[in-house]
Amino acid sequence: MTTPAPAPATDADRRRWARYLVEERAEGLVYQRLAHRRSGEEREILLGLAEAERRHEQHWLDLLGGEPARLPRAGVRSRLLGRMAGRFGSIFVLALAQSAEARSPYDEEQYATPAMRADEKVHYEVVRGLAARGRRRLSGSFRAAVFGANDGLVSNLALVLGIGATGVSSGFVLFSGIAGLLAGALSMGAGEFVSVRSQRELLAATEANDDAAATAADLDIDENELALVYRARGVGPEEALERAGRIVAAARAGVERTATTGPVHVHGGDDHDIVGSDWTAALSSFLLFSSGAIIPVLPWIFGLQGTTAVVVALVLVGVALLSTGAMVGILSGGPPLRRALRQLAIGFGAAAVTYVLGLVFGVGAV
Repeated sequence: MTTPAPAPATDADRRRWARYLVEERAEGLVYQRLAHRRSGEEREILLGLAEAERRHEQHWLDLLGGEPARLPRAGVRSRLLGRMAGRFGSIFVLALAQSAEARSPYDEEQYATPAMRADEKVHYEVVRGLAARGRRRLSGSFRAAVFGANDGLVSNLALVLGIGATGVSSGFVLFSGIAGLLAGALSMGAGEFVSVRSQRELLAATEANDDAAATAADLDIDENELALVYRARGVGPEEALERAGRIVAAARAGVERTATTGPVHVHGGDDHDIVGSDWTAALSSFLLFSSGAIIPVLPWIFGLQGTTAVVVALVLVGVALLSTGAMVGILSGGPPLRRALRQLAIGFGAAAVTYVLGLVFGVGAV
């Protein structure tokens, strides 16, 4: 059974093709600008994506019969991505590009070729893979930063609202907020430092070293004993024997080297990068907790009191919670609005509990 030919093109079709054309150009420009800020394999991948977008662009140009006299502007998202890619070239841009690639209009477009539909699905997977690389590089310090800021926002908002609801003076609320900021920031920084340092020490204890290879020339037996070292590290019997043989042969020939593939790391060579720096994580937690925790205190710092201070604090923290939630959603590839609303509900829910408790204790004190 043959596929029926598309109906004759209408003015609406041509307008749609022109819109596809400018979007493909904008997306290609994003990948080109990202490629200029990368090197090696990532640069080649991004240039390959840009070349694919040019093929799609040419398809719509052919249908239009050449460059139209007037073209619509690219969408706001595409223009924003282009500007950000030229200035930052960050994981944030890749995460937004991943979301854009996930919404291809070509599945329902009769004038798009099957190859173009397949390309769009491949592009999504490629961009998701590149974004995942960036997320892994950011995961250590970024995790500490995001959760430090969120903890500061929620915990200090809950603290100042709970204290304020008891009816104490504004000065006492301010003191409580500052004390909560310092206590929480120091606790977060110290806890993050201990956590990351412990994890790095655990990884270091499981890493291979080259002591056995260095003494290979002194072995009074064949390579079987050295092969046991590699087998203990998780290498298969045949590969372990092969590596041991190369080391022993090289050592006995007077060549100072380790195995050609380098030491075997059971956990992979990038584990320390994934965990992150202990000092970076601690400092990020301290600063980000402080930057989050200061927001609920700002109304009292500027002299506001009572209900006015509470409302302003809720507005400021609400904006901050929505922003951090949306950012986490974008970087994780999830829906930003849903993550933002979830963050807001959790933060305000915790504050509501302490506020009610403050009212109860306040009434009891009276």
